[in-house]
Amino acid sequence: MALVDRPQETRTAPPPKEAPPPQAGIVVAGVGAAVVLGGWIFTQSGQVPGLLFLIGLALGLVLFNSRFGFTSAWRQLVAVRQGKALRAHMLMLAAACILFAPILANQVSFQDVPVAGSLAPIGWGLFVGAALFGVGMQLGGSCASGTLFAIGSGQSAILLTLGGFVGGATLGAYHLPWWNGLPSWEPVSLTRWGGYPGALAISLLAMAAIVGLTYVVGRRNPPPPVEEPPVAHGWARAVRGSWPLWVGALLLAGLNALTLFVSGGAWGVTFAFALWGSKILDAIGVDVLSWGFWSDPANLAKYDAGIFVEKTSVMDFGIIVGALIASAMAGQWVLHRRIPGKLALGAVIGGVMMGYGARLAFGCNIGAYFGGIASFSLHGWIWGVMAIVGTVGGLALRPLFGLSNPKPTDSVC
Repeated sequence: MALVDRPQETRTAPPPKEAPPPQAGIVVAGVGAAVVLGGWIFTQSGQVPGLLFLIGLALGLVLFNSRFGFTSAWRQLVAVRQGKALRAHMLMLAAACILFAPILANQVSFQDVPVAGSLAPIGWGLFVGAALFGVGMQLGGSCASGTLFAIGSGQSAILLTLGGFVGGATLGAYHLPWWNGLPSWEPVSLTRWGGYPGALAISLLAMAAIVGLTYVVGRRNPPPPVEEPPVAHGWARAVRGSWPLWVGALLLAGLNALTLFVSGGAWGVTFAFALWGSKILDAIGVDVLSWGFWSDPANLAKYDAGIFVEKTSVMDFGIIVGALIASAMAGQWVLHRRIPGKLALGAVIGGVMMGYGARLAFGCNIGAYFGGIASFSLHGWIWGVMAIVGTVGGLALRPLFGLSNPKPTDSVC
């Protein structure tokens, strides 16, 4: 059926509210936690983990102040054909590709550490894992990065999602050798078509096409009004939010490139969850080091290094603390104590599906989608497509857990 232009309805969202005063006590507590934890990591683990913790702090600030979402972007696209947030994704990815290309091509890094992009094989684990993640993030109410910054801002329901995430990632690590034994193809880098200049051109053209497609799809319905979060005015907005999506997109791209420069690899989140879960099992007597996943020399080295050295772990701690400081500066740190039973169940199940799916798919919305596409890996694009497929299933399941789906007449936040 041909698309037909419809008269645009006049639907405006109310103007954003004034941000409440900062919560000074929580700001002080957050800064104190950053100083103590960051100081410990610097002195005990070294310069690189310490720098990665600082990058994590900055990521937490950016994620909260820009409310940059992955879960909501796919939900808005599928449910109400709203493509604004997905267009922000494309801006973020385009900027990251532009920054990643010279770093990867010239092996530019801090202290001359080897640099490698996030490349992964294409097989059953990727397809199944990314789809599971798509379902899980709609049930759990957040993605990998969203889980961390939501916890930092006091959303206690997301602690259940994190618990499921850790459990699912640990189970996924245990099962991963079986999934890796299924038929798969070697990693495919877009650099095979014209090197990094060719890969960058292909990536930017694909992103431009997706941006155009969001406008075409959005013509079916006028976009719903967007409910803006409370905002500070003047110079205070720089530290108290909220920021436009495009600001968050560019800053996240820059911080991911900085992570690549400092550590030699792109930003990731969910490896830490498998590490945390395995450490807990080890503490109660489970022989996790006999698993195929931890028998891999690279993974074993990270396990032996510990949670205050391993890259994704120290960055995850930084994101939580950074979001805590940002939310308190914005006067919006709120501890939610009462969680309805259905919502709690959905949070746990969603977390398990995301953790398990991320392990099978060699990453989450950050490590596989963001990092993979920025590294010019085909698996990153496939991950994004399958996550949208999973989103369709997740939206169908949300009402079973007392969760509503947006409608074209709703405001989107």
